[in-house]
Amino acid sequence: MPRATKRQPERGDARTRLLEAARESIRTKGFAATSIDDLCKAAGVTKGSFFHHFKSKDALGVAAARHWTETTSAFFRDAPYHAPKDALTRVLAYVAFRKSLITGPLAEFTCLAGTLAQEVYASSPAIRDACAESIFGHAATLEADIDAAMKARGISCGVTAASLARYTQVVIQGAFVVAKAANDPALARESLDHLDRYLRLLFGAPSQEIARS
Repeated sequence: MPRATKRQPERGDARTRLLEAARESIRTKGFAATSIDDLCKAAGVTKGSFFHHFKSKDALGVAAARHWTETTSAFFRDAPYHAPKDALTRVLAYVAFRKSLITGPLAEFTCLAGTLAQEVYASSPAIRDACAESIFGHAATLEADIDAAMKARGISCGVTAASLARYTQVVIQGAFVVAKAANDPALARESLDHLDRYLRLLFGAPSQEIARS
């Protein structure tokens, strides 16, 4: 996912600055530990300005998840994995691209929507639903390529393009959790390698391609 490269949120209107500050804080220390006072300080706005844009901290959480969806959608839409002509190559290129993003501190490559969903799925249904829209919406962008790859290779083993697209996100989000638990980004990259191998086996990619993965 797009990684934070600045200590301070990007310049812009107060609402955008608060959303950028929330993105950094939530990915670094979680939603509960992110205070309104800290967000206002990081964004350079008053508390009055915060409540002008957001009725509550939960409302900020919903907006932050949706802002994440908007910014990452644009990021992935322009990513290079769309370029190959072959559908399976595009799917495998997506996995490789996601692996390439796993660099630097954990907070710089993990998913805001996944982090939020794990923390507030029971306490804030509105935030949870916004996170679900983000995660499942992103998965849906992979369905056309997966479907085309399945048809091209005659895959009909009870697997659907939608379920396989969701499974890629299960692996990626799980990889982030394991990396956090071990404080080791290498474990996330390892998980993406296994996803690559699984897809090659499922689609009957030549064994030499598997060996090189």
